[in-house]
Formats: sequence, C-alpha cells, structure tokens
Amino acid sequence: MSQIRVLVVDDEASLVDVLVYNFTKEGFDVATASDGREALQKCRMLVPDLVVLDLMLPVMDGLQVCRQIRSDPRLKDVRVLMLTAKGEETDEIVGFHMGADDYVAKPFRTRPLIERAKALLRRRAASDAVAGDTISLEGIDIDRTRHAVALRGAELQVTPTEFRLLWTLMRHPGRAFSRNELLDCCRGEDANSMERTIDVHIRSLRKKLADQADLIETVRGVGYRFQATPARQPA
Repeated sequence: MSQIRVLVVDDEASLVDVLVYNFTKEGFDVATASDGREALQKCRMLVPDLVVLDLMLPVMDGLQVCRQIRSDPRLKDVRVLMLTAKGEETDEIVGFHMGADDYVAKPFRTRPLIERAKALLRRRAASDAVAGDTISLEGIDIDRTRHAVALRGAELQVTPTEFRLLWTLMRHPGRAFSRNELLDCCRGEDANSMERTIDVHIRSLRKKLADQADLIETVRGVGYRFQATPARQPA
C-alpha cells in the first residue's frame, strides 16, 4: 500500500502524531492539516486516496470540508473517514449526508481505525474495478449498454428506475447513499417514478434479487448501500 496517500486532518497535535506514525508504519504516504481551510488546499493539491477528517476543526468545520470535497469533480473518488468527539447518532447521520464514507467516534483505538481505513480503500479498488458499462458483483451482472440485469445468468425484468438504482449502488460498493442522492440518480426518462418513494423501489428490487436481496443494505437514518465482499470481486 506504499503508493496510497492519506491526509490526516485534526487540530489535536498528539492525535495527529499517533495517526501519522501508525499509517506510515503500514506503508502509507501521509500528509497532515490542522484546520479546514488547509485541509481543502492540500486535498486539491495532493488528491489523496483517503482523508481522515475531524468534525470539529478551526476555520472551517469537517462537515463543510466534506461537502467541498464532494462538490469537486477532481476529488470524487476520495474516501472520507470522519472523526468526532461527540459520538452522537445525529452527528453520524449528518456526516453521511455530507458525503462521509465512514464514521468513528472519539476516543477510538488506533488499530481498528487503521483497519476501517483499509476497508474503505478496498471499496475504492472495488469501485475502480467495475468502471465501464458493465458490472459483475456477487452473482449480479448489470449491463448499461443493453440495459439488462441478470442474476446468476438468468435475466431479471427490472424497471428503468430499479435499473438506475442498482447501477448507482453497485458502481460504488460499500458507499452509503442518502435517499435524496438516489432520487437524483432516478430523475430522467422514468419521470413517474418520482410519485413513489425510493423505499418502494428498493423493496421491489430486493424481491427480484431473491436470495441476494440482503446485498442492498439499509443504512439507518441515511439510505442504502450495496455490500459486496471485496475478496469475491473480479480483478
């Protein structure tokens, strides 16, 4: 993992030192920032693979930084692991809505945090592996050019809205999407889909996926994500 770059953003110097030491020990290339404005500057300059981002920062808080990262096309593939001293569920929900990929409450143990960071990077690798017009994960094949979905080789009849939902979720395995984000991905040809809720479409899609329905996981208070197993994904 020596080519992977991590940006650690926190104004607590002792914590930064601990994280820099441990990420470096694991072979990561590590940069740091101590406030939100510096974090954004370094993100745009370095384009890191992962940002470990504290919620409570001087100058600009972590939620604002996360929102800016997600609005920059050059940073669309950056993974964000958010830290907070509060540890309240409401903060976690807000963080996910702003685009955080994972969330850890302070105080935390360093080793589990490093492992969660590695998991986020594996998800990024999985996402890169499914770039293009076709995706094959966990026995589900989806082809954007043919607008077709198959489960273990058997074609499924899905609506245009269900297709776009499944494509969006499978394109970014492991990432939690809010319902509003999924609504945005459905806008287009199937305009009538807006008269129904995302939950209804997801329920219908899960039914068609049969024993693979659990791959579309509900993220409480946020929305949904596709939970693929990285080790089973094609190289």
